[in-house]
Amino acid sequence: MKKRIVSGNRPTGKLHIGHYHGALQNWIELQDKYDCFFFVADWHALTTKYDETENLRKDTEDMVIDWLAAGLNPSKCTIYRQSDLPEVAELSLYFSMITPISWLERCPTYKEMLKEIDYKDISTHGFLGYPILQTADIVLYHGELVPVGEDQLPHLELGREIVRRFNYFYGQYFPEPQAVLSHTKRVIGTDGRKMSKSYGNSINLSDSPKEILKKVQTMITDPVRIKRTDPGHPEVCLVHGLHKIYSADHIDEIVKECKSGKIGCVECKKLLAERINESLVDFRAKRAELEKDPGQVWKILEFGAKKVRPIAQETLREIRKRINIDG
Repeated sequence: MKKRIVSGNRPTGKLHIGHYHGALQNWIELQDKYDCFFFVADWHALTTKYDETENLRKDTEDMVIDWLAAGLNPSKCTIYRQSDLPEVAELSLYFSMITPISWLERCPTYKEMLKEIDYKDISTHGFLGYPILQTADIVLYHGELVPVGEDQLPHLELGREIVRRFNYFYGQYFPEPQAVLSHTKRVIGTDGRKMSKSYGNSINLSDSPKEILKKVQTMITDPVRIKRTDPGHPEVCLVHGLHKIYSADHIDEIVKECKSGKIGCVECKKLLAERINESLVDFRAKRAELEKDPGQVWKILEFGAKKVRPIAQETLREIRKRINIDG
């Protein structure tokens, strides 16, 4: 039996290259090795966008189209929507009864986002309890492995603590999910911060070649390099960070030419844009085909929900017995 992987993403619409290298690329590789469940985390989206739901359906559609265009295959993995499985919410409720508030408040991501999202009140029950719902998402289907970036490890460890506490009270039942780290730790946006749509610093997978070139041209390079022939310092250059991803086979040559002043920042940016665009040729072709029939997305999500529902229902039957809700 293959081990089961469970992971999801909030529907934020069209994905950027940070999403791809931070998670999606890993998912595509894992679908050939494991029993993979990938879900649209639309309930999670409400934790910060509870007042911006008008585009939720379109954002779901766009994100799944990007998943499929990038290489997720419904015949190799199961793709579904979180909100189509009410069992997730019920299990989350049970977990919330045993999770101390102090565990949730110490979560690094919670503290960071409270500071970052200062333009909206997110000091809500739903946002604080995000890790509880996330844990239910994973263990409802007895997920054993979870693909995550290093910044998400505290969330997963909190989930493992919740599982241990549940198993202590009601008997050993859920496995403690283990992390599968993504290849790329962090993708920097065009302004030097972590790539994010909310920062307006992202390069989307679906951007046109001209849009990508324009965005790359805005990136800050070596601030002390004035003339083209001046020696560069790649370690402080944002463009270099993306070159390490998109020009990995030639990175030593690019670094050498930068440090010796043989290549200027304008040329370096143009080369990066070319490499990004080359990597997206197949993606663009497939996405164009999928956009012609977006109804496919909803059929795939419906099929996925039907596939995972019996697992979710069986889990809840067992949980109700253990906590004496039934019978």
